[in-house]
Amino acid sequence: MRFRETTMVLAAALLWTFCLPGEAVSAGPAPMGRMADFGDVNIDLAVRQVTVTPIRAHVGDVIHIDVLIENKAEGARTTSAEVRANGKVVGDRLFAWGTSPGDRLYRLSFDWDTRGAAPGEYRIRGEAFVWEDSSSFDNQLNVSQPVCLAPPGGTFPGGAAAGGSATETDPRFGQKQNLLGG
Repeated sequence: MRFRETTMVLAAALLWTFCLPGEAVSAGPAPMGRMADFGDVNIDLAVRQVTVTPIRAHVGDVIHIDVLIENKAEGARTTSAEVRANGKVVGDRLFAWGTSPGDRLYRLSFDWDTRGAAPGEYRIRGEAFVWEDSSSFDNQLNVSQPVCLAPPGGTFPGGAAAGGSATETDPRFGQKQNLLGG
């Protein structure tokens, strides 16, 4: 019984910490991992752009990944954003969104330290997942050009040099330029 009481106190503290003042907190069981009841608020995040630099690197190098996320609707929360390489999480971070009505775009930067990674091609994807998202189809964006990791001191296919950059922009966003400032 002591464990259950402690768990309830911790859960209440987490809800208090992550919910904004005035938001209703559900006292009942949480459906599908949902912790708070946000009423009729429409929640809609979208990953709009992912930029990867460099796209040709050696194992042990750091790959820099910028992710642009848009708050397309209402609500406010702290959410986890992740970057995956071939499905494996290589970077994650919590970010707060919706706290100011004027803030619609969130730029997050991740550094993937490739020490210990195997040489080869890696598909990069940026993700921002929210349980209550009204259109979860746009909560991730894949970069079409893979990252090529060569062994330390190795060469790249076609004799290419290390470096390069790849940017993927969600075509529904309607802009092809690099929105992350590149």
